[in-house]
Amino acid sequence: MKLVRTTSDNPDFKKLSALFDEYLVDIDGDERDFFAFYNNVQLEHVLVIYENEIAVGCGGFKKFDEHTAEIKRMFVHPDQRGKGIASLILSELESWAKEEGFNSFILETSPKLTSAIALYKKTGYQLIPNYGQYIGVENSICMKKEN
Repeated sequence: MKLVRTTSDNPDFKKLSALFDEYLVDIDGDERDFFAFYNNVQLEHVLVIYENEIAVGCGGFKKFDEHTAEIKRMFVHPDQRGKGIASLILSELESWAKEEGFNSFILETSPKLTSAIALYKKTGYQLIPNYGQYIGVENSICMKKEN
């Protein structure tokens, strides 16, 4: 597997992100436009993971505040799940964010993405009150990890 640090302009990231959006249509239902607005942002810190030169997963982060990076667009192609790819992406994103001076991480996910929530909990994330645009959104779970 090969990890590539890039931006959201990367064509492979765009393809994976589009697949993720299709996947989320069923999950987010009527709120999909709301979430799409906040997910389709320009990211300067994006990771794409390749297996045999094929993009199989991605993730990114952006500055939330001076000390906190917000993890965004974590996705592993459905055919590639169960191989530890998401854990690898998350770990590398956190390392990269630390290099950039961040010492805590936040994220938002759907309560329906139970395997994602399990991964985040297993790696030290804890549930927090919804932040920012997610305050009052019932189909949203927010988590944080302090270093």
